[in-house]
Amino acid sequence: MIIHVVQPGDTIQSIANQYETSVSILIGDNLLSEPQNLVIGQCIVIAQPELIYIVQEDDTLSNIANSHNVTIMQLLQNNPFLSDRAYIYPGDRIVISYNKVGRIATHGNALPYINNETYRKTLPYLTYLSIVNYTATDTGEIISYYDDIELIQIAKDYHVLPFLFLTTLTIKGEANIRTAYELLLSEDIQDRLMENILLILREKGFAGLNLSIEYVSEANLPYIEKVSARIAERLGEEGFLAFVTINPNITLVDDELVFQRVDYTTLGNMADSIIFMNYEWAMNLNPPSPVSSIFQIDNYLQYLRGTIPSDKLSIGLATIGYDWELPFIAGLSSVRILTYDSAVALARNEGVVIQFDNRSKTPYYFYTSRVTPYPVEHLVWFVDARSIDALLDLVVEYDLQGTGIWNITVYNAQLWLIINSQFEIAKFEVD
Repeated sequence: MIIHVVQPGDTIQSIANQYETSVSILIGDNLLSEPQNLVIGQCIVIAQPELIYIVQEDDTLSNIANSHNVTIMQLLQNNPFLSDRAYIYPGDRIVISYNKVGRIATHGNALPYINNETYRKTLPYLTYLSIVNYTATDTGEIISYYDDIELIQIAKDYHVLPFLFLTTLTIKGEANIRTAYELLLSEDIQDRLMENILLILREKGFAGLNLSIEYVSEANLPYIEKVSARIAERLGEEGFLAFVTINPNITLVDDELVFQRVDYTTLGNMADSIIFMNYEWAMNLNPPSPVSSIFQIDNYLQYLRGTIPSDKLSIGLATIGYDWELPFIAGLSSVRILTYDSAVALARNEGVVIQFDNRSKTPYYFYTSRVTPYPVEHLVWFVDARSIDALLDLVVEYDLQGTGIWNITVYNAQLWLIINSQFEIAKFEVD
């Protein structure tokens, strides 16, 4: 797998010639929306299959899979265009295999209103899926916002283990600290909550619970451990898995890494998996900064080393970007969320070059908006193929279970191409 950064004078044809591939393959693999109008600094991922096959008359996916001793799931992973098609045709190029270097577990968080096509296209790449659809109340009840029965069943069809993602946040990411503390301090409320969790797990066919924990501190950690231990033990007795997702709220202040320095040993031992992931919601009140800093993640993993078994630990990756108005004034300046494609498109429309910060391993650029009577400066930070590849290097270096994606609402072709071309994605038989 090669990541090519577009240079002045590059064209999609010259890049294809350089790597001895075709323009159509580069466009298809990267889902390039404007291949004839590349942006300087944009990334193009060049995957290098181990084996390909050209579809013949009367071929089916089943006989292609059987004749090459691979599964249909592997064909879907290696050829995402198949998810958009009802049929294959003679002459279609099918990637049979890549020369993979390891195995990884992937965890995706999905909002319940995810587009069906995006959902089905992403599921082949997931090991676990958490459906962000449930909020715990201060009385131990659980609020569900959308009907997710079909999402759960489709996940199982793709051999993905579905999890109930439970938080005290609303589905828009709004905090309710009072509810969190009521749950931590009252065993009666905890018991009621546990019964409601089990009821939903059984009725909807979830594989387990993913318990979201925010605002961890030395002061509240003993209470969090006690509640989590009660929940994990009960879930285990009932045959369900217990995952924990922690939002570490890592920040950089005056070039110093700042986060809550608490010992996660107990939580790590009691959970089946623990995921550290910053939640990136549509609203962002923070000042301009890298969306996902590899420097910060690396240092945080050094802190976590030895406290949590590496085969239980996953690190999160946000795949979105933000566009900040400058000068930034908290609460007043406009901050707009961007997908990867929209971040590149904005750079193209504004005629700017995409820069790259080597410390955080994230791209950025400045532009000036002139839609108002006065010009307004903007700063955009987002995540590209280089960011993704650097995070996967950390997964390998620290021998982690895998990575978590917040969230999978928008399909990111380069993300899954980079993961799938290098790693076998863990899959399990699902009842």
